[in-house]
Amino acid sequence: MLVMAFAGIFRLLPSWQSLLLAFLSAFLLILSFPDFEYWVLAWVAFVPLLAAIEREKSSTIRSFLIGWAFGTTFFLGTCWWLTYSMIRYGQLPPLAAYFLLLLICLIVGLFPAIFAACMSVIVRRFGGVGFLTVPFVWVASELLRYWLSGNNWNAVAYSQSFGGWGLALASIGGIYLTGFTILTFQSAAVAAYLVRFPVLLGTRSPGDEGLVKKSGVASAPALIACLSCAVVLTVLVLFGAKTATRAKTESTPAALIATIQPNVPMSGLNYEIWIQLRSRHVELAEAALDKLKKEFPQDTSVPTTVIFPESPMNFMYEDDPEFQEFVHDFNTKHNVDLLFNSAEPNRDDGKYFNSAVLTDKKGNEIAQYDKIHLVPFGEAVPGPFEGIVPALVGSFSYGSRYQLMPFGDAKAGVVLCYESAFGDLSREMVKRGADVLIEMTNDGYLGPTPVLRQHLAHAVFRAVETNRPLLRTTNVGIGGYITEQGEILDATKPYTEDIRVWPVMKSDGSQTFYVKYGDWFAWLCGAITLGILITAFANKPNYAEELKAVS
Repeated sequence: MLVMAFAGIFRLLPSWQSLLLAFLSAFLLILSFPDFEYWVLAWVAFVPLLAAIEREKSSTIRSFLIGWAFGTTFFLGTCWWLTYSMIRYGQLPPLAAYFLLLLICLIVGLFPAIFAACMSVIVRRFGGVGFLTVPFVWVASELLRYWLSGNNWNAVAYSQSFGGWGLALASIGGIYLTGFTILTFQSAAVAAYLVRFPVLLGTRSPGDEGLVKKSGVASAPALIACLSCAVVLTVLVLFGAKTATRAKTESTPAALIATIQPNVPMSGLNYEIWIQLRSRHVELAEAALDKLKKEFPQDTSVPTTVIFPESPMNFMYEDDPEFQEFVHDFNTKHNVDLLFNSAEPNRDDGKYFNSAVLTDKKGNEIAQYDKIHLVPFGEAVPGPFEGIVPALVGSFSYGSRYQLMPFGDAKAGVVLCYESAFGDLSREMVKRGADVLIEMTNDGYLGPTPVLRQHLAHAVFRAVETNRPLLRTTNVGIGGYITEQGEILDATKPYTEDIRVWPVMKSDGSQTFYVKYGDWFAWLCGAITLGILITAFANKPNYAEELKAVS
């Protein structure tokens, strides 16, 4: 009896050849992301995975496990840096840290597993032509990951941030349209290969021969895919040219920015060291202001803002009179505004907001943005776990207002660190009138790892999606000026002190298709995927045969 049970379980497992194909796909996709950045590999990386799904299509369970192996391996290979802070600052034993990493990746890997399971159902019902639906189902799985897990870190589109293809499409459909395009070519090639030459993989898709000879319900996915692609192409033609560039309305800057990269260490701070580091902030800021005068000598009357990036300095403007005096003295001496990261009290719950505070030339607060997207278990513990699991950095309150900051006649939308991973936040800022985006971030807790470039990759898409420049000011790097086309200028080197000066231009107020309509394309793909799955289950849903296939 026990032998029969083990034999039944064994039959639920995919073949080693299929697993090898899944691992190959994950390996190719890992290589397309930072720090490797062979972005062209993302355009072929899914082919082995699709071949594995074709091999295991008779079993939804085996296909699910194939996708799970792929997803878990990919996230392990691109997000291993999560263990850095656990070991270095959380004092966890390396074995425990990597075990937690594995658990996280197993959870996030469930979304590619769902994708693979859905594809097995579709291909089993419609044959090889069903692979034409791959880009729709994949985008739907990424949308599902975003809404259930709260983020879409390293979505496939981010592989294209540094010189890849399809980046410009983000101004129309965000990361989802870029990801869709990457999957389209691969799925079309696999579908054509299977329908035309089904025996070459050692498999034959039921109904493929019929698809070549006649039309019918089995061709529904192909019809839906073709019509949807036609709609997408029409959108690209009608709106692509209009949202590709943004004219400057003035040649004179609305404001000038002097920002520093202070390279504040993540640990070992006491009050004496804290004061020394703050003095160093002033020295770097004064050097930046001198540089600004040299690079913009004709704009001496233009308002100037100095930015201190997010760091472990933990400024507390409202609760610290001494710091208020410091800000007053600095601002009045240099005749500048000052933007800095600060813990600001929330009178409603007794906690603090993780905030960006802008003070004027007299040191008075004129604007405050409270971070809306807090790092789960880092800055805040999700509701069900609050009081059970401690936050690693602090237990902050969630912000709720999309507060814009005045920079001369221009307005800036400020995002804090992790928030650059959220296209909907930057989109809302621009929709409300932001002329420029400013990201204040500190990746120091995660060390000199691929997270520096991966985080930067997200910022690139935010600039392209909104058609606004994004000025990235950091504690340890990588800072830089990201243009509306996604080009990174003036990048700073990681873990060094540095200064940068940039102009802030007032926009013409135009809004991209993405800013106006958000993740419309992802929801379209989700609706199409749901329709295809309903059609698949309605078309000869012989569950007895499926159960027999895995028994």
